[in-house]
Amino acid sequence: MGSGGEVWQVRGGDVPVGEILIDEADFPWLSGHFTPGPGYAAIRDLFTRELALLERDLEEHREEWEAAYDEIRRRVSLSSPEGPVAEFLLHIEGDRAWFRWSDEPFED
Repeated sequence: MGSGGEVWQVRGGDVPVGEILIDEADFPWLSGHFTPGPGYAAIRDLFTRELALLERDLEEHREEWEAAYDEIRRRVSLSSPEGPVAEFLLHIEGDRAWFRWSDEPFED
């Protein structure tokens, strides 16, 4: 899983948030062109905030970043062409998205 040309789905419950057309794989990260869906406008600011916090000194802002990302995880799910994944770390900026995923929960 994770070959170029695959389309991954980002959903907010039953609402499509967007699709990611994979065009690059650099294990463990996949990245691609992001096409927003009807649900993206409602969560766009969450992704903007999460990236802004990530770009700061993470040691100083780790709790803020974790809270922002926890909100993203509560609001969206990620599915491969084979179905939903158990765990993921997803970033979206403009028309690009990059993420890592696992069939098992990440270790803390």
